[in-house]
Amino acid sequence: MSLVKYLTSRTFFTQVAIAISIVVVFTFLVVQLLDFRTNHGQEIKVPDLSKMKLEIADEKLKELNLEVFLLDTVEFNSDFPPFSILEQDPKAGSSVKDGRKVYVKLNAGEFTDITIPEFKDKTFRQISATVKALTLKEGKLTYKPHIAKDVVLQIYQNGRRLRAGDKVKKNSVLDFVLGDGKEIFNEDTFSSEEPSDTLPPSEEVKPIEFKEDNGGI
Repeated sequence: MSLVKYLTSRTFFTQVAIAISIVVVFTFLVVQLLDFRTNHGQEIKVPDLSKMKLEIADEKLKELNLEVFLLDTVEFNSDFPPFSILEQDPKAGSSVKDGRKVYVKLNAGEFTDITIPEFKDKTFRQISATVKALTLKEGKLTYKPHIAKDVVLQIYQNGRRLRAGDKVKKNSVLDFVLGDGKEIFNEDTFSSEEPSDTLPPSEEVKPIEFKEDNGGI
């Protein structure tokens, strides 16, 4: 049989049809297999891992065929337990495929240390700006006789005298002893140093707004 006759014969077309059918069936089976392995059309909702310990979150995700991946430890947040999950990606409630990694960030164990700056011969207004920049909080203001008005004489934290270079935890509350500006110059009282390391009894006042006309700087 010549080639031309074979290519136009029923036998040739039958074999072509069989070959096409085999390819179609094979392709269908491959697609079904891929769908099965990737859980096509099946999605898992990411649980809320907030405030969980990493070990507990890992167990919870494994039950859902998901995986936890620690990215970093971030600055301490007092609203979350120490070393608990503070952030996650994807967010809680998101729909993901089986085997997806959930990236998390942990809360630090405590606030970082802040170094008390040099405050000698500085006014409360000057030191107050520095205190806020260091993420510390202003507490009580008390006044004592001193020639310089509103100059910072001492700083205390929970009744403990602080000096330049001492360390406190971020977000700590600091109390200030300021000069009242009413003292006439006296060598014995001009110094800002106090022999005692405990907060002396003095009149407590609320923070005031510094203005040019009341002697503030």
